[in-house]
Amino acid sequence: MNKADLLAQIEEAGEAVMILTEGLEKPEFLRSRVTRVVVERQVLVICDLAVRLPQQTRNILAEPDWAGWEATRKQLALAGQEADEVLWFAVTSLAPATLMWLRVYRENQPKLFICEPEQVG
Repeated sequence: MNKADLLAQIEEAGEAVMILTEGLEKPEFLRSRVTRVVVERQVLVICDLAVRLPQQTRNILAEPDWAGWEATRKQLALAGQEADEVLWFAVTSLAPATLMWLRVYRENQPKLFICEPEQVG
């Protein structure tokens, strides 16, 4: 999968997180089993995709907190209140900031977001 595909999927998962949590307060979100499970899956998708981005792309797109997504993946493996706090931080901070920066980069460096055929040979 090329970088443009990875970035598109990160955006798609981030937008899903934002839509699913729109208007929810933290206690309501944490009580909602279905929404919470679906949102956590989308957050984990972003975490996994962020790790797969080439380091050169991560360096060019320096503003999103890629290391934060990596740490989020590890911390969500924990149970209890710490995982709740990490998930809520991803929902309210990491996802919105990442989406905002990807929009800025898409506008200023559109070539990064264009799918190009992989070179063979």
